[in-house]
Amino acid sequence: MNCDCHIHMVLDGADWRSAIARHREKPQDAFIRRTLETYQRLGFGYLRDGGDRWGVGKRAKELAPDYGIVYRTPCAPLCKAGHYGSFIGEPFASLREYRVLIGENRKNGADFVKIMISGLMDFDRFGVLSEPGLPGEEIRELVHIAHEEGFPVMAHANGAETVIAAAEARVDSVEHGAYLNEEALHAMKEAGTVWVPTLSTIGNLRGKGRFQERAVEAILASAQENVASFAAMGGLLAPGTDAGAWAVPHGSLTEYALLGETLGSRVDDLLAKGLAALREKF
Repeated sequence: MNCDCHIHMVLDGADWRSAIARHREKPQDAFIRRTLETYQRLGFGYLRDGGDRWGVGKRAKELAPDYGIVYRTPCAPLCKAGHYGSFIGEPFASLREYRVLIGENRKNGADFVKIMISGLMDFDRFGVLSEPGLPGEEIRELVHIAHEEGFPVMAHANGAETVIAAAEARVDSVEHGAYLNEEALHAMKEAGTVWVPTLSTIGNLRGKGRFQERAVEAILASAQENVASFAAMGGLLAPGTDAGAWAVPHGSLTEYALLGETLGSRVDDLLAKGLAALREKF
């Protein structure tokens, strides 16, 4: 059985604005069903959505049993007002507002909380993020509140200091995780955090001509080196493509290929261990 531990049903891998516009009035069942059929045909039995504020992931969860798929969603991802994530998630200006949004997601059937706590990679410039992460104290409090409310936490997090703060709060999964150092890798390992590195969001850009090829190659090499180091120290890894992101179609198997390239003959055993841990949490 294939698993994808990070998808966005609301997106289509081509144009995020038009993809969102498709569902702006209400989730489009025809699109969602076609996408679930694709996953079913390719042997996927478990999908974990990264969330959206239009209820597309929520509707996919309702339809997924028709296709024999276990589907998990946070409903709307939560982001700090004025920071990365507002294009798809619900912003909060204070911890009080954050608690209210968690409550609203609970009413909508959320399985977990997703927090957006950093920017994303600049694919034209190696080592550069679109913005730094939130302050460590705030990150720790966001994770603590969600746990206090009984939810596991998925964190969109790039940069070593951001991931260290999240791991110190025992975040359940880290998504992406660009530009980590040994301290960040050890912090995740000690916390039992599952890392979903979404290598496809980098590897699928190669040869497309949209970004500087040298930068893309350097970003991918850095990520694969960290993945290999994390696996060597006994860290938990799970496959997630970020399907719906540009050049990452739904049903893509590239994450398995990139992780196989990175981890070699150990890949199946390592991913089985990480998936078991992730599914226990989520």
